Amino acid sequence: MGVATFDASVAGLGGCPYAKGASGNVATEDVVWLLDGLGIETGIDLARLAETGAWISEALGRPNGAKAGRAIAARGDE
Repeated sequence: MGVATFDASVAGLGGCPYAKGASGNVATEDVVWLLDGLGIETGIDLARLAETGAWISEALGRPNGAKAGRAIAARGDE
C-alpha cells in the first residue's frame, strides 16, 4: 500500500497525559515482530531492541508494554 513509516515507541512507553486511562503507544518491538513475521525486512535487530526496551523500562520503573519484548526476554535465547 506504500506505507513506509510507522510511529511506535520502545517498550510502548509514552502516551497522552490528557487522555485519562490512555495505555501508551504501540511498542516498536511488537511492530518489528509483526513485520518480520510478514517477511518485511526492517534492518532492526529485534533482540537488541527488546534488550533496550527491558533496560529503559527498568530504569524508569515502568512496566514493559512490548509483548514481543517480554517474550524474547523470557526465552533468554535471543
